[in-house]
Amino acid sequence: MSFFLSDALAQTAPAADTGSTLMALLPLVLFAVVFYFLLIRPQAKRQKEHQQMVDSLTKGDEIVTVGGIAGRVMELGDNFALVEIADGVQVKIRRSTVESVLPKGSLKDL
Repeated sequence: MSFFLSDALAQTAPAADTGSTLMALLPLVLFAVVFYFLLIRPQAKRQKEHQQMVDSLTKGDEIVTVGGIAGRVMELGDNFALVEIADGVQVKIRRSTVESVLPKGSLKDL
């Protein structure tokens, strides 16, 4: 019955040449380049633009926070801002939570 099963013979591994090693690393390098240009670079650009917007806040700017609170900046500190969200109602927020600066006159209710 041994004629149905073939004998497994050990074969010697072929010598690896430098071309095949380079070709084996090429997909990893391409993946890293695509990952950088599609994910890392755009996120860094958005973060830089947000930091510039937060740094350029001034008293009287009308803002919207990440949590959806809209109001007018009354005072600015290094890390915090005092925002008036209604007549006589002021809240202290972190400056980094400001999502966007609205055009002047957007909040006519205040």
